[in-house]
Amino acid sequence: MSALSLKEIEQAMLEGQLSPEDALMILAHRKEVGAKRLMKRAKRDLALREEYVKRAEYYHQAKKDGYQWIAGLDEVGRGPLAGPVTVACVILNEDKPIYGLRDSKRLSAGRREELALEIREKALAFSLVSFTERQIDELNILEATRQAMLVAIDTMETAPDFLLLDALRLDTGIPQLPVVGGDDRSNEIAAASILAKVERDSYMCAMHKRYPEYRFDKNKGYGTAEHLEALRKYGATPIHRKSFLGRII
Repeated sequence: MSALSLKEIEQAMLEGQLSPEDALMILAHRKEVGAKRLMKRAKRDLALREEYVKRAEYYHQAKKDGYQWIAGLDEVGRGPLAGPVTVACVILNEDKPIYGLRDSKRLSAGRREELALEIREKALAFSLVSFTERQIDELNILEATRQAMLVAIDTMETAPDFLLLDALRLDTGIPQLPVVGGDDRSNEIAAASILAKVERDSYMCAMHKRYPEYRFDKNKGYGTAEHLEALRKYGATPIHRKSFLGRII
């Protein structure tokens, strides 16, 4: 590997043929200008792998306890004034790790979309379910979230036998572990968080084209000053949650 050009080393890193540890060993002796750039990338990749291992703690404990299909669940959209609540259920493939998983809110929109595509390609199974503003008004947001999660579990191609959730507990016979701050402590929950946010954000951007005055492309339905002003000026749209509006309009 030491005889390779920097371009060849970079390609080997991208294709997973050269681990970050090996790349750092090789690059430490290189004098080319681009070597420092590749060393920085290798250190970043190494940190992401270490984070992935750290966030696999709950997965490995469930495996030790005899469970095989460990799914993470998370929701996006419990707080907005408009639009659905969207949940995702994900079973990751241990043989195809996805580095960089974390709470979707801590990622840029571009990085979320990249990871969502990778999750769709590499996960053993996943499902996405949205409950509408009407269902939220009828059930209340917490119950709508829980029921959407149960539907997501039921529609998985591979049935989970253990659930990891972000602080919620579901009324199901499947063994489960609520994890406080789970979307930053479990790869499975983080993957669900990312899928759900990309799905819901895409929907809200589509709704912006229908109701441009509310700037759903920017606020995604949350109660920003601009959104509240539009509500007072134009009233509610069909996708607003009536039970959330209170005295706003």
